[in-house]
Amino acid sequence: MSKIKKITFEVKKYEFHKPFHVTGSISNYATNIEVVLETEDGAKGYGEASPSFRVNGEKVEALYALESSINELLVGMEVRNYRQIFDLMDKYFASPSIKAAVQYATLDAFSEEINVPVYQILGGARTEIEIDKTVSIDTVENMVRDAVEIYNAGHRVIKIKVGEDLKKDIEAVEEIAKLTSGAKYIVDANMGYTPKEAIEFAKVLYSKGIDLGLLEQPVKATDFEGLKFVRYNCPFPVGADESAKTKYDIMRLIKMEAVDFINIKLMKSGISDALAIVEMVKSAHLQLMIGCMGESSVGINQSVNFALGTGAFVYHDLDSALLLKEDTFRGKYISEPPVFKGI
Repeated sequence: MSKIKKITFEVKKYEFHKPFHVTGSISNYATNIEVVLETEDGAKGYGEASPSFRVNGEKVEALYALESSINELLVGMEVRNYRQIFDLMDKYFASPSIKAAVQYATLDAFSEEINVPVYQILGGARTEIEIDKTVSIDTVENMVRDAVEIYNAGHRVIKIKVGEDLKKDIEAVEEIAKLTSGAKYIVDANMGYTPKEAIEFAKVLYSKGIDLGLLEQPVKATDFEGLKFVRYNCPFPVGADESAKTKYDIMRLIKMEAVDFINIKLMKSGISDALAIVEMVKSAHLQLMIGCMGESSVGINQSVNFALGTGAFVYHDLDSALLLKEDTFRGKYISEPPVFKGI
């Protein structure tokens, strides 16, 4: 086995096929940092950071400036001792997306050296997963049209973004449900509701006979009490996303009995915390989904291999690479939406 020779960062920009609209934010492109880790034996591992100021308070410029300090910290270390590298990268807790990218690049380089896929290094629990696809906030007509297209393309798990207009949100979900019978729905408010609005939203849909698989992050990230209030007054499972970043957040959510689901995103936690969160949530007999920010196929590769390796997730919200204009698919997985397979 060989030591790390150098780590390089490259800023890359990807345009969305159509503007991606969530509560309080509209994105036309994703600006990511691709991380390449090279070993002395010539192996290369790839990772990607997709920073979110809205969620993590990260900026590309600040993350890019970490290249020299991370090289100083890690050059000369053995990739096979990846847990040592994970521990050092945990010190970058304020920069979780770059932490994730470097940690994954380490696993990827180790994978190349021993010729074993990363998902098998992480356990090889599954060989394929089913992903959802997202309907972003738009007019009711456009949201319904997008949902029907997603359904006709074979997806049976549809994620619907809401949170800016309660009345319109209810109408959109109702109309989507009429035309996509048999699908499962993840409805994500991205912190857009008050606790009372979230409960009203859920109860109105329930009264209309619409079943949601998950109501995700209905209230502000810091409103743990509000999240618990929604959970105990909602007919559907309630999940945390923006409230669930580190393993310490998850410990608090578990102790408070505030949620039914935790949404792990490697961009929020890194590989190391994500591994801990999986075991914590399983021990608490709660459920997991895995999500993404604005990763290209290089970044989604990280989450696909993590999900395949651990086999821990009920829902796989890993569609960002499908929403971006990318010249070449570069993931180390087989992309046959709605199924992703290990290779």
